[in-house]
Amino acid sequence: MPAKLTSSRSSRATAAATILGVALWSASAYAADKVTFLTSWFAQAEHGGFYQAKATGLYEKAGLDVTLRMGGPQVNGMQLLLAGETDFMMGYDLQVLKMLEQGLPVITVATSFQFDLQGIMAHDDVSSLGDLKDKTILVATPGRSTWWPWMKAKYKYTEEQTRPYTFNLQPFFADKNVVQQSYPSSEPFQAKQQGVPVKFFLFARDGYPPYGTTMVTTRGLVDRSPDVVARFVEAPK
Repeated sequence: MPAKLTSSRSSRATAAATILGVALWSASAYAADKVTFLTSWFAQAEHGGFYQAKATGLYEKAGLDVTLRMGGPQVNGMQLLLAGETDFMMGYDLQVLKMLEQGLPVITVATSFQFDLQGIMAHDDVSSLGDLKDKTILVATPGRSTWWPWMKAKYKYTEEQTRPYTFNLQPFFADKNVVQQSYPSSEPFQAKQQGVPVKFFLFARDGYPPYGTTMVTTRGLVDRSPDVVARFVEAPK
């Protein structure tokens, strides 16, 4: 009898431990905080760390259920952030400063790069960023409120030199007098694939100050859930 009683107690204890373990696991899974992160553009090489963190479970280990959404030419990330459609967005220092000037409750909480990766892609006859006075400069709409004012003031360029950059490289390929904004991991690589020799000039090397690929959220989220913000920032490291 004692042996049977001990066995019975042991079985009940094992069953209880199993149920408790399942309950704890379920509670842990249920407790994962949902977070949406909006990138600044279609998936790019410089965004890879975030996708890697999602694919390898780093966010999950940090107790986060992260949804990554791609930005694009028609996506207004700041508008979506302020409307609560995304919790974090990939932003720019100057963009955030402009929003703060307008009294909007946004804040940059981290950065992926110590400098912005933005620059100019030119044909191989160009020697520097200061060598564009007779060139047509293709500038996308967001660039007109970020790097273009800096570059125009630094090198005394004019608005008459600019044309819209529509993320189509054909105007650049067709005219050696055209230069355009670019990322080192994007447009120069496409040009190389087409057999077009180019030079890339990083703005940061000439003093352009912003960080690159920042993580921006609202002050409301920081106040309500500082632990969620901290885990989101730390998880991909």
